[in-house]
Amino acid sequence: MSIKEIQAEIIDEFSMFDDWDERFQYVIDLGKNLPLIDEKFKTDDNIIQGCQSKVWLQGEKVDDKIVFRADSDAIITKGIIAILIRVFSNQKPASILESNTDFIDEIGLKSHLSPTRANGLVSMIKQIKMYALAYQSQN
Repeated sequence: MSIKEIQAEIIDEFSMFDDWDERFQYVIDLGKNLPLIDEKFKTDDNIIQGCQSKVWLQGEKVDDKIVFRADSDAIITKGIIAILIRVFSNQKPASILESNTDFIDEIGLKSHLSPTRANGLVSMIKQIKMYALAYQSQN
């Protein structure tokens, strides 16, 4: 599935909820369903700088795609990174770099986050794109 298709799916899912309490509960549920990251990846090197809470992001190239794994010590943040991993994991580096993140505004997520969480969201996206850039340059 392409990045755009996954983003459209997420927009549809969020449109099913009437208010932000329900949407935040959905984000929390997504975080709870995020596969556990191996403890060996919970290193300082994998911590995303600029996040209020701790977020670990690890990516590896499998064939010609990047597979991301992540975790956070905060439940909302874990849900946010779960959404980003769903969109960008198992995608080619070029697709990740070319993609936009307008879907975040469409679901209203960024506007419902505190300023520090919104900055953390930007940092998460930036780190995902850095992985893509690094792996693309290996070709």
